[in-house]
Amino acid sequence: MLQLNVLREQTELVVAGLTKKNYKNAAQEVEAIVVLDQQRRQVQSQHDELQARANAISKEIGILMKSGDREKAEAYKAETSELKQQTKSLSEQLTAIEEQIQQALYKLPNLPHASVPEGRSAEDNEVVLQHGEIPKLHEGALPHWELIQQYDIIDFELGNKISGAGFPVYKKQGARLQRALINFFLDEAMKAGYMEVQPPILVNEASGYGTGQLPDKDGQMYHATEDNLYLIPTAEVPITNIYRDVIVPAEQLPIKNAGHTPCFRREAGSWGADVRGLNRLHQFDKVEIVQITLPEKSYEALEEMSSYIQGLLQKLELPYRVLRLCGGDMGFTSALTYDMEVYSTAQNRWLEVSSASNFETYQSNRLKLRYKTESGKTQLLHTLNGSALALPRIVAAILENNQTPDGINMPKVLHPYLGFEKIS
Repeated sequence: MLQLNVLREQTELVVAGLTKKNYKNAAQEVEAIVVLDQQRRQVQSQHDELQARANAISKEIGILMKSGDREKAEAYKAETSELKQQTKSLSEQLTAIEEQIQQALYKLPNLPHASVPEGRSAEDNEVVLQHGEIPKLHEGALPHWELIQQYDIIDFELGNKISGAGFPVYKKQGARLQRALINFFLDEAMKAGYMEVQPPILVNEASGYGTGQLPDKDGQMYHATEDNLYLIPTAEVPITNIYRDVIVPAEQLPIKNAGHTPCFRREAGSWGADVRGLNRLHQFDKVEIVQITLPEKSYEALEEMSSYIQGLLQKLELPYRVLRLCGGDMGFTSALTYDMEVYSTAQNRWLEVSSASNFETYQSNRLKLRYKTESGKTQLLHTLNGSALALPRIVAAILENNQTPDGINMPKVLHPYLGFEKIS
């Protein structure tokens, strides 16, 4: 959530940033919030003046009663009663205005970092680097949705029977490949200094608002309405919310956590060739990394996270590229995002497998996640997260890029985890 004082003091900068993110009616909505804030401050000032007057009179009443001036004391009591009614009315006005401001702020996305390129869609994203050679496949090579049927390792029809479309059943060597990747990613995260946590996969509404999934992604999340709990779209939500309403001692920074969870996304309206097979699912597994840092260290941390994720892709021997997302393709809460995409040779296209983002103070402002400076001042921290990694498209690329006429070779780094070197 954007800080109200930033909207008030840097209105033009805020409008320009929202416009860069292609947010409609940015100027009008920001101005409306600024006007509401002016009203809030006026009402607050009136409330404080009346409260101060009531407090002063209350002290006088006791003095007057002791001195025997009951007539004036009674007049002051009547005035006090009237002041209480007025301050109560002003308090109610203040609460209503503050709620209006809060709801309006919830609707505004984060401002993009200065390095974010202009653009409206994925076509305008900036390619930062590309690594690895794209493999040449044998004649008759198949996309992964045909390979999984040929080797009987993932069953979409069975998943459809049990749950519905987008909920595959992994079995045999497919299930072992899933487990191997999860363990590999977690082990690598521990080596890189991340603390493993296993959080709940259902979160309350406060957690959804805390990291910015609510209200923005309300329609894309599975909602258990009877208990008002949400199935998580990413481990970022519960892991970051561990630190909601926390003042972190400066000596504990940076905080680096990693966790494996299933993730759930409704993906309403998804269709077409780009979402076939494992390309887009309603349930999938992911290892997430989260960092909480000092503001002046957060972009250094983002580059570190990007390099770490790239290292995983290199160890898996997958060709990949890194994109800096343009304003129009960025997430709602992000100030700067790098997407990592692997090349799927059988599909002849790039597949996004990770996003690493710096949210600056956007999440921490919602979370009230802070630290104390050396001078004792309380300030907001910066939060970051990255997929390290999401499994479905990694599995798709491994299957497609490593297929041979007599089986699918597994990346060497996974052999100790798998117990086999080839799917056949």
